[in-house]
Amino acid sequence: MSSAPVPNEALRVAACETDESLAAASVLFNQYRRHYGEPPDADDRTIGWLTDMVRSRMLTIYTAFVDPSEDASPIGLATSHTVPASLAMGRFWQLRDLYVVPGARRRGVAAALVSAVREAALAAGATRLSLVTEPDNQAALGLYRGLGFKPVEGLASLSLDLAPPEVRE
Repeated sequence: MSSAPVPNEALRVAACETDESLAAASVLFNQYRRHYGEPPDADDRTIGWLTDMVRSRMLTIYTAFVDPSEDASPIGLATSHTVPASLAMGRFWQLRDLYVVPGARRRGVAAALVSAVREAALAAGATRLSLVTEPDNQAALGLYRGLGFKPVEGLASLSLDLAPPEVRE
């Protein structure tokens, strides 16, 4: 694939709601997990986990395509979820995962996925869209800043591991 931008009319982003779309998303999700060092032996569990997350409404999954046919393979995915905004007595959305296959990067796919999540959050009445990324991920930071995201100052991110060492993230 070339590094030229994908024309907007050729790029299609869709929420995964069917078994078929979740199966296609699971292939990308496994690539995303392996990109971050997770072993491929859990690949068989992925479709079940993704299906459970979507059916329970804990996670929404979006996939991006450049091929207009219905049986095309996705080239990117994003996941998001809703979080209570207690002080505003509303909801905000969090972009959880974003992945574009290496051959389709720097072509507008990630921006299209983030925009789809943003539009869905706005339509749902969310008060904001937030995300977390590694501080040394310059490509992601550049993308997010270019889309209008700003660093959050004055907060510390803390975590308490509750799972046994073999299942921790």
